[in-house]
Amino acid sequence: MADRGPVRNRVEYVLTRVLLATLQVGPRFLSEAIATVYVGLLRILVPKLSRVARRNAELTEMPRRTVNGVWRSIARQMVAFARLESVRATNVGDWIRYEGFEHFEQARRQGKGVLFATLHLGAWELSAYSHALMAEPMYVVVRPLDNPLLDAFVTRRRAASGNIILGKKEATRAIFQALKENKAVGILVDQNVGLDDGIFVNFFGHKVCVSPVFAKLAARTNAVVIPGYAIWSPAEAKFVLKFDEPVGITGNTLIDTQRIQASLERAIRAYPDQWLWIHRRWKTRPPGEEPLY
Repeated sequence: MADRGPVRNRVEYVLTRVLLATLQVGPRFLSEAIATVYVGLLRILVPKLSRVARRNAELTEMPRRTVNGVWRSIARQMVAFARLESVRATNVGDWIRYEGFEHFEQARRQGKGVLFATLHLGAWELSAYSHALMAEPMYVVVRPLDNPLLDAFVTRRRAASGNIILGKKEATRAIFQALKENKAVGILVDQNVGLDDGIFVNFFGHKVCVSPVFAKLAARTNAVVIPGYAIWSPAEAKFVLKFDEPVGITGNTLIDTQRIQASLERAIRAYPDQWLWIHRRWKTRPPGEEPLY
């Protein structure tokens, strides 16, 4: 973790707490309107994010208006995260419901644990948090934030529903133990990695560099791999935590990684306005290829 300086860390921490506090009171529709203003300011202050989104739209042949939906999705996510600790077993149904829960139940009966292959789609923070309330606590693997004050705050909030938060670099032993105990482990697997850490598979018609660790974990433990993500349902004015059919694991790391990424691509194509298009997903290129950004 880089040394960022205590003043910067403190300023970022206080600003974040203040912004979140403004989203914690009043009706949710009003908080979402306020969050939309915050997101609009972010677009102005960090124009690079919009440029990345537009470039991703070109690469995937998605309409730009669809990709622009990411900003509305981020605003909803901000409100959900701000109010996480007010979400309890008694009111979680006002926020989210399951679809495909039978896939999780069937996987648990196999006794080898469950690996949730998840992504930055919809409300990824709320999905794991609410699963602990609606079913049972799970293990969540995350990359620690660069700001230690924010990291401690976010970790406490993520764990408030009973989930166990694991830092990505130190998680391996805990993951094996959790799966041995037939627990569920959620890992975000839709981010770019460097050449030294990844392998290349196809994603929206282009090569992406993906960590092979998830597929190797699944093959070694025989855990069931389930794509899981929470998408916004406008008709219901709540989120839907979807568990898709399990991904078949062959033991071949390249084939399995491609299958997992294909499952994520299907989810994004189904709900394209809710994916985090501002991430440079295709940043790392195969040796000899020109940069895409």
